[in-house]
Amino acid sequence: MNVINPANNLNNYPLIRLRRNRQQAWSRNLISENNLTVNDLILPVFIKEGSNESEEITSMPRVFRHTIDKAVILIDQAYELGVPAVAIFPVIENRLKTADGKESYNEDSLMCRSISEIKDKVPNIGIIADVALDPFTTHGHDGLLIKGKIDNDKTIDILIKQSLAQAKAGCDIIAPSDMMDGRIVCIRNALESEGFKDTQIMSYAAKYASNFYGPFRDAIQSSQKLVGNKKSYQMDPSNSREAIQEAALDISEGADMIMVKPGMPYLDIITKIKSKFNIPIFAYQVSGEYSMMRAASENGWLDFSEIMEESLISFKRAGADGILTYSAIEMAIKLNNS
Repeated sequence: MNVINPANNLNNYPLIRLRRNRQQAWSRNLISENNLTVNDLILPVFIKEGSNESEEITSMPRVFRHTIDKAVILIDQAYELGVPAVAIFPVIENRLKTADGKESYNEDSLMCRSISEIKDKVPNIGIIADVALDPFTTHGHDGLLIKGKIDNDKTIDILIKQSLAQAKAGCDIIAPSDMMDGRIVCIRNALESEGFKDTQIMSYAAKYASNFYGPFRDAIQSSQKLVGNKKSYQMDPSNSREAIQEAALDISEGADMIMVKPGMPYLDIITKIKSKFNIPIFAYQVSGEYSMMRAASENGWLDFSEIMEESLISFKRAGADGILTYSAIEMAIKLNNS
């Protein structure tokens, strides 16, 4: 009997018919290489001051800025659907923005009050707290702008204070998104010394200077504040080897998990990092990605639910362990009903 070696015989039609395995739904499910579940989803939430208000973000249709009480309702819905965690982003009032971003480490800030209230009302959902200065500064940068340049080390001093304030408020994961050199080890040491040894760090290890962030900056109302650009600290979109080095450094400094941002334009980066390091890797499907798909669907050009699910599966295929997506609740409903 002749034995077929698939590696050497790629044209053995009709003996080999790959469509046989694709004919029936049960067979396709049986051989599926990657599966998307509710456990893969993290919901970003924008929180504003006030009460009983939800304000739609013009550039992000069906995404809202919520007051804390409304955010709690949304987050409880996410929890009931099985979404394991939320990521909190504050919308800071202009009167509280300063050049040094000191509101970022105010223990009674909107961010800290939000964390405490969510942890009290929905105690079993994970809370990821963004660590960066851009929502709090008059210049819109993630660090301290001194004489026209971002001061790396002075920024870290503020980020440490911000991280400790958020840990005290009850967040589960500190997520530095600022891209300052050395901030992970400094934050980790501060958390250890202050008794927050169990607080996790999700480092935005490979955050690119991307044009896909525009709607997010509208959401936190920093787009009109930004002086210049962020290319001196966020990564060059043309680089991939540098992303490996950034990830390696953050892992060595004590990051428990790392982030690649944006998502779909950087699937190759996710794959390369995943192949090098045995650590959980997350992707952020950023505002521009979401808004493009939503706009296309609202014009009747694409089916939002279908293209969103396909895009999220692409993250899993690339090697991501989880995804931050503004569609987390919609997708959770769909996945639970499938």
